[in-house]
Amino acid sequence: MKFIVSSTYLLKQLQILGGVINNNNTLPILDNFLFELNNDELTVSASDLETTMSAKLKVESESEGKIAVPARLLLETLKTFPEQPLTFVVEDNNTIELSSNHGKYALAYASGEEFPKAVSLEEPSSTRIQGDVLATAISKTIFASGNDDLRPVMSGVFFQFTPENLTFVATDAHKLVKYSRDDISASQTAEFIMPKKPLNLLKGILSGSDSEVLIEYNDSNARFTFEDTTLVCRLIDGKYPNYEAVIPKENPNKLVIDRGQFLSSVKRVSIFSNKTTHQVRLKIAGAELNISAEDVDYSNKAEERLTCSYQGDDMQIGFNSRFLTEMLSNLNANEVQLEMSLPNRAGILTPVDGLDEGEKVTMLVMPVMLNN
Repeated sequence: MKFIVSSTYLLKQLQILGGVINNNNTLPILDNFLFELNNDELTVSASDLETTMSAKLKVESESEGKIAVPARLLLETLKTFPEQPLTFVVEDNNTIELSSNHGKYALAYASGEEFPKAVSLEEPSSTRIQGDVLATAISKTIFASGNDDLRPVMSGVFFQFTPENLTFVATDAHKLVKYSRDDISASQTAEFIMPKKPLNLLKGILSGSDSEVLIEYNDSNARFTFEDTTLVCRLIDGKYPNYEAVIPKENPNKLVIDRGQFLSSVKRVSIFSNKTTHQVRLKIAGAELNISAEDVDYSNKAEERLTCSYQGDDMQIGFNSRFLTEMLSNLNANEVQLEMSLPNRAGILTPVDGLDEGEKVTMLVMPVMLNN
């Protein structure tokens, strides 16, 4: 087995695939890339058993074969090379020899047969979506998903496909984000929960990409195919909570404010908040928003006044400043609207502008009890 490939081209592909590999694997074979050579096409795969990702690379070769190559060693070596052709030759003594313009390097390899095979999906449903749209949907929602191992369904992003639209939801019970696209639809209704790790990988590869992604899924697995790359992952098992039920429908108090000002103000004031609750108090009366925080234990306090446009009754409501900051940072609107009903009911944050055609974002944040 022998092939020739450009060093930077190989490195770029392997760095993407390397994101799948865990630092401490239970199976030693998972510390390797699987190389499958079929004449001038080299398929490289990486897996952590839950997620398997593979990419097809064009190489110069007339041979075939299948071996597992140590990932970290290969990546560290490739990072040091300037752009040049590299020749890989599999020797008899269980090593693969890599030749560059300057020297030779031998890596021990394992049998490719030991490498776990990617799951094949039986009769999957499918939908197609633009790469950058999918990347946007992931980055708009993934920050709101939870980290609680006891509630695994909340540790991923909920994909809801219908013939009318696509909806992506994430929540950790304190905050919730619902992102929907009315300009894209699926052939039939489907729902599944995607784990975070493969979503972060997809987000990194697809942001700004105009390639089309084919999403295929059944009850237990999903497969994403785009350009020369395929990612297959196991879905999170379980039923997603009924998120529509927690979004309050009647919210008579509406506040519209400049997002940048609101965000910097919350960030500044929250420095003075209690370090365990991170509580900031919003006091709204007329066209004035008063943001304050206090840490009684250390006698620290801060207060700022902002002008806003407000319709509704005067009210005071408390929020965790970290959630507000995360949500406001994640929107690219100039102005945002915060809708509220009562101090103990969730507030709904939506962008007033800055959305594409067919794009909708609803963010929900639970209040914290104010101690008067």
